[in-house]
Amino acid sequence: MSAPNPTTTPGFSHRLSRVQVAASVAMTVKARELRAQGKPVITLTTGEPNFVSPPHAIEAAYQAALAGDTKYPPQDGTRAFKEAIQRKFKRDSGIDYAMDEICVGNGGKQCLFNAIMCTVDPGDEVVIPVPSWIAYAQMTQLCEGKPVFVNCPQNNGFKPRPEDIDAAITPKTKWLVLNSPNNPTGACCTADELKAIAEVMRKHPHVWIMADDMYEHLIFGGFEHATMAQVAPDLKDRTLTVSGVSKTYAMTGWRIGFAGGPKALIKAMVNMQGQATAGISTVGMAAAVAALNGPQDGAREQSVAYKRRRDIAVKMLNETPGISCHSPEGAFYVFPNVAGCLGKTTAGGRKLNTDEDVCLALLEEQYVATVQGAAYEMSPYLRISTATADDDLVEGLRRIQTFCEGLH
Repeated sequence: MSAPNPTTTPGFSHRLSRVQVAASVAMTVKARELRAQGKPVITLTTGEPNFVSPPHAIEAAYQAALAGDTKYPPQDGTRAFKEAIQRKFKRDSGIDYAMDEICVGNGGKQCLFNAIMCTVDPGDEVVIPVPSWIAYAQMTQLCEGKPVFVNCPQNNGFKPRPEDIDAAITPKTKWLVLNSPNNPTGACCTADELKAIAEVMRKHPHVWIMADDMYEHLIFGGFEHATMAQVAPDLKDRTLTVSGVSKTYAMTGWRIGFAGGPKALIKAMVNMQGQATAGISTVGMAAAVAALNGPQDGAREQSVAYKRRRDIAVKMLNETPGISCHSPEGAFYVFPNVAGCLGKTTAGGRKLNTDEDVCLALLEEQYVATVQGAAYEMSPYLRISTATADDDLVEGLRRIQTFCEGLH
C-alpha cells in the first residue's frame, strides 16, 4: 500500500509522496480482511504486547479522571510525570536529566518525529543501521532529508560495526540512530559495543545521536541493557534518549512516550509538538506515573514469557526446511532468513522469488501473517512477532513448517 501520488491526485501535497503505509500495518490489514471472510488467520505481524496494562496504572488513570484531572496539560508534561521519568532514567540507566531536559510525547514515536522535524533540513542525512524500523527513514524523507543505511549483517548479530558507521558519516550527517533492542531483529548492543561506537562519534561532533530504547526492559538471559548517554557521558550533550511505557508495561494504546536530552533540543521538540498535538493525555500521564513508580514485577514476568516464546520460535524455525533463525537478545521479534525458500514453488503453485513472495504466499495459502524483511531494508528475511499467545505462536509456526515442507 502506498500514499496517493500528488502528481496525479489533485489536492495532495508533494510531501505525501514521500510517505508510505508501513508494511506491518499493510499485512495486518490484509490479515484482518481474510479473517473477516472467515479464514483462520494467525497474525504474527503486530509489535504489541498481548498482556494487559498494570491494574495500578489503570486505577491511577481512573482516580485522576474522578479528581478532575481532565484539563489541558503542560506541553512538556506534568511535573509529577517528569519527576517519575527523571527517577526512571536514574534508576535504570544512571543518567541524570534536569526537568528542562525531559519532554513527553504521544508515544515514543512522536518524540522521535519531533526531534527529526526540528533538526533535519532538505539534503541533511540520517545514518540508520539496518535492518531497522522503517519509521526512521520515513520521518527523514518527510523532512526532505536522506536516509543513509548501514548494513548490519547476521554474522555480526545484526549489530552495527563502528567502522561502517564511521564510513557512512559525511559533513551532511545530522543524526545517527541506534535502536537497542532492535526492531525487527531483537539485537542488543552491549556496553562495550556502544563504547566502540562512541569512539567513532567523538570524531564527528556535528552529529546528534538518537538512542531509541523503547524495548529496553525486554531482554533475556542475563543481558544488561546499555544506552549511549550512560556509557559515554561526554556525549550526553548531543544524545537524545527515547523510551516510553508501551512495550515495558503493555500500554501501547495509552500513547505515552518520553525523551531526555540537551535542553535546547528538548525545548525545540516541545515547540514542534505544540504545532501538532500540544500536550498529551492527562489521565494517560497519571497512569504512566503509576507504572514508572510502582512495582516492576509485571515487566519482568513479560520478559520471561517473551524469552520462552523466542526459544520456541527459534527452535521450530531452525527445524523448518529452507529457514535459518538467529536467536535475539531482546524485544519480541525473530528475524529468520528464508533464502532456502527462494527459487521454489509453493504447494499452491506460486513461485517464490523474494521474501515478499514468501510473506504473501504464507498469508494466502497457510493464513499466517508475517512481514517481509525488505520492509526493514534487509532481504531475504521475515519479521515474526512473538507478542502473541503461546498456542497461537506454535500454531503459526507449524503452518510455516507445513508451507516450507510443501515447497518444490
